[in-house]
Amino acid sequence: MPFFTSILLPANVTIIHFIFAVLVSLNLYTIWRVRRSNLSRFQQNMVIAVIWITPFIGLFVAWLEMRVRRERGVASEEALPNLLTAAAPEVLARSGLPVFDVRAHLAAVDGVPLLDWPALVRWASQAPQPADVRGANAAGKRAWLLHLRDACGDHFQLHEFEHAYLLSSMENRVVRATAGYISTTRTRIRSVLDGIARFDEDEKSVLFVTDSLESYYQYILCYYPDGGHFAASGGVFVNAGCAHFVVPSGDLAAIEPIIAHELTHSALAHLALPTWLDEGLAVNTERRLCPLPAAPDEGRELKERLLAFWGTAEIQQFWSGQSFLRPDEGNLLSYELARIIVEHLARDWTSFSAFVNNARRAAPRRCWKRSGTSTSWRRVGCAGQCAARPGTLCGLGAGTGAVMRGSG
Repeated sequence: MPFFTSILLPANVTIIHFIFAVLVSLNLYTIWRVRRSNLSRFQQNMVIAVIWITPFIGLFVAWLEMRVRRERGVASEEALPNLLTAAAPEVLARSGLPVFDVRAHLAAVDGVPLLDWPALVRWASQAPQPADVRGANAAGKRAWLLHLRDACGDHFQLHEFEHAYLLSSMENRVVRATAGYISTTRTRIRSVLDGIARFDEDEKSVLFVTDSLESYYQYILCYYPDGGHFAASGGVFVNAGCAHFVVPSGDLAAIEPIIAHELTHSALAHLALPTWLDEGLAVNTERRLCPLPAAPDEGRELKERLLAFWGTAEIQQFWSGQSFLRPDEGNLLSYELARIIVEHLARDWTSFSAFVNNARRAAPRRCWKRSGTSTSWRRVGCAGQCAARPGTLCGLGAGTGAVMRGSG
């Protein structure tokens, strides 16, 4: 149809205009035939009136039907019992702890609310019992999610399930299906990565689904230094304060592999693995849980590309994790090389799991630093490990904690 209209219709005439003109022409032709008939003048006028009135009656009936369906849809979209409707808290009050001023420890970076996580940890650590410490930290994470919900707009909702928080504007049925998929995938990841993956029972996975690819990149840009370049991605795991993973909106079947990939990062976050090992495990687990058919000759073509790309300088970027941030084909080939290496090493699972549990990453972190006395914050890059200090928010950067998955 677009080709047809582009050939036959002027540029300023849409298909709607064309259809309307055809219908009006059909009515005029019918009226001409009626006037030439042997009917009386009164009968002709009655027929002509019906010719013009009938389409509007049809439009009115269609409008009523759409309205009824919409009202039924609203009625069926009653709030899920898991929906958090509470207002974002200004302060946190916990037994045995001083009041924590949430608002004073929040700052907006490009419209995204960020919490001073080290300050929250210091406050929660004053609780008398370990369970109270965990509860205080959980309350802080929920408070931040509620503030993030409000920053996203009125159409966003925050749902809390047994194993997950979901922040999105998705329909209830999609929210339920996604929460069920997360719960099932957590169990499967623990089984596939036995002895490596860990989901604490009192720790919920946090999924943030943005409305669009544009808003997705706007959000993850907050976890990069100014002027940073990064490859295209379909999801990101942000291991800073409230660990969460972010994906752009899409059909659930399309984002299932991304969720599996980012959940794997979440399950491995306690190990602080080198990027190549972390990504190799995530890609292999994703393919195990969400297998895709291989294209003919894919293996031979990939081998040729890998051999042509990796040189001495490039392989050093691979080991350091920098190649995973390349905006060229080195990004995709980094994931493929990591997948192949891990696939080979994991054939001896006992030795490999011992290796993984003893591997550690040494990588730069990203800091959020208060600009003077202003309530705004600016991004700064800092080499090596940076200690948390007053006025600073520290979060792992994209090559470390916030691990990017190339959309390839």
